[in-house]
Amino acid sequence: MATSFKDLESGRDSVVTRNLLHEAIPITGSILSGTYADGNIKNFAHGMFQSVYDYPYLSSSANHIIDLTCGYAATSGLSGAASTQNAKKINIYNQMAQVLVGFDENGAVRQFDEDGDLTGGTKIREAYFFNFTRLLVKDEIKKGSFTLTLGVSGAYGTPFGGGTTIDLVDSSGSNGYKVNSPAGEYGILYATGSALTASAVDGSGRVPAGLLYYQAGIAVVTASVFGSLLTTPVSMSTADPSGIDQFLSGTAISGNADGIRHRVQNVSFNNTTELNSTVYFCRANNTDFNYSANQTYLSSSKMVVKTNSQDLPVSYVTSVGLYSPDNELLAVAKLSEPLKKDPSTEFTIRVRLDY
Repeated sequence: MATSFKDLESGRDSVVTRNLLHEAIPITGSILSGTYADGNIKNFAHGMFQSVYDYPYLSSSANHIIDLTCGYAATSGLSGAASTQNAKKINIYNQMAQVLVGFDENGAVRQFDEDGDLTGGTKIREAYFFNFTRLLVKDEIKKGSFTLTLGVSGAYGTPFGGGTTIDLVDSSGSNGYKVNSPAGEYGILYATGSALTASAVDGSGRVPAGLLYYQAGIAVVTASVFGSLLTTPVSMSTADPSGIDQFLSGTAISGNADGIRHRVQNVSFNNTTELNSTVYFCRANNTDFNYSANQTYLSSSKMVVKTNSQDLPVSYVTSVGLYSPDNELLAVAKLSEPLKKDPSTEFTIRVRLDY
């Protein structure tokens, strides 16, 4: 234990840094529907969402990667007493909306907005929700890195939806994201691909098709990517070959989750881990720390590391302790090898605390 201390000067002997670490996350369609013959898919008695694992979920090696669900607004044309799980689908939409979009000045839940302009514009009233787990997203999805590829040709059950695909990309996420959400920053998902109807796309060949909430790790995909936005709308189930509106309203949430899983060909994005650090510069001047508090440093009141009495005092620095203002030890940094210290030398030890 040290018997002398040296104060760290605020603003001079420490600096705070922030680093963002990114990791590529690929989720293939074979994991979502194929490799494990749905043994990695878990449905619940409440029927409000479906969980997907990267391995059969009964295995201790399985990791929870995503939850899938769907819903529509009470003002949607799909809302009605005859719809399957009508109340639950409306509740899910409202739950997602109040968390991700918030409330208006009258206290009513806002609806998802296609272009992020909450004062008007086209609303997303029917949607599928991709809730990525914290295990994959970490602190947030990296802006501009997200791609969701959906198969939009072939019959339901064809691996990953057949050959023709559309991509949903947050192409303006790195510099065009929105900040008017209570859940943090979000970007617009744009659909691109030859299967989109010509009247829907803009001059860049894309059309708004959803929203991506970066910190929450949630993608909101409009149901129209399987219907009105396509030249040829697709069927989502062999049991219900009708259009997406009838399928969304007339099929249970678990069935809707099955339907969209079999249309996902690939999901890829980079996650983000925010690493905050405080770097302390522990300066040992020529007159500092030339003696050790270790009891073995002395023998019969003499320094054991000195041969002659005229020799300079010497010590070997092996660790650095950081103390609170009342001298309570808070952290210890170990050096890779001892550093020789005497009055003829001085050095600065850089100690970094990550959190």
